[in-house]
Amino acid sequence: MRGVKRFGVWGKLSPRYVGPFEILEQVGAVAYKVALPPRLAGVHDVFHVSNLRKYVHNSEHILSYILIEIQEDMTYEEFPAFIVDREVRKLGNREISYVKIHWSNHDDREDTWELENVMRERHPHLFEELE
Repeated sequence: MRGVKRFGVWGKLSPRYVGPFEILEQVGAVAYKVALPPRLAGVHDVFHVSNLRKYVHNSEHILSYILIEIQEDMTYEEFPAFIVDREVRKLGNREISYVKIHWSNHDDREDTWELENVMRERHPHLFEELE
């Protein structure tokens, strides 16, 4: 037997609690309707109070945002802000240089690895600090 399947994951290490989610309304004396994200569309949105936990405030849960200037055609300009890291990867007998780029209007989780020679050609100002 494989165990319990919770939130799309089998086994003992499947998540028991997910969230936090906003409580929309109290349905009965001991039941609450919860605002679930689209990825949990198959889950019934009313829970018994025993299945809920009180939210404990954590300062890391606060969402930060960056104000973006949006043009009239609903687009915005995006550009590489700075180089975070460099790496050389071996592919057969060749060495390929990559740089990790931090993009404007994005947070650290959205940094991307780009070919160094392409970035040097398009954005030479990024490499002035490194040399």
